[in-house]
Amino acid sequence: MGHRGKEGNGPDVSSTADDAATHAAARLGFESGQVIQELGYDDDVDEALRAGLEATTGSALVDEDYDDVTDGAVIWFRDDDGDLTDALVDAMTVLEDNGPIWVFVPKAGRRGHVPHSDIEEAATTSGLHAMTTFSVGPDWSATRLATRGRGK
Repeated sequence: MGHRGKEGNGPDVSSTADDAATHAAARLGFESGQVIQELGYDDDVDEALRAGLEATTGSALVDEDYDDVTDGAVIWFRDDDGDLTDALVDAMTVLEDNGPIWVFVPKAGRRGHVPHSDIEEAATTSGLHAMTTFSVGPDWSATRLATRGRGK
């Protein structure tokens, strides 16, 4: 038998973490070819999750200065980041109709945690509603926000 790739004496921890992040990114529902705007980037974000999002969509995340139409948004938000309603309104400025907005907040017990009630209040004020929340990494949870149904 010939050698097939790298030999190891156990699981590759970084590969396992990358796989978990890619799985978490896939749960967010983004697809290849979509443009995702990222707001609230700082040095505490989950870089593996960001890489998973970029791998899923096939392109780099765009920042808050992007002024073309986007298919979705992710907002990293901590309790000292200002007004979440303002961040949501900023994200909706270039968001395609019905594109998802995901708010990533530090998990309960972590520095910067934002209570779910604060996310719901900001969503309601912005004309959105919270749909689902789940863990997207060791330190972050994600809440999906969507537009309220409107008659046309």
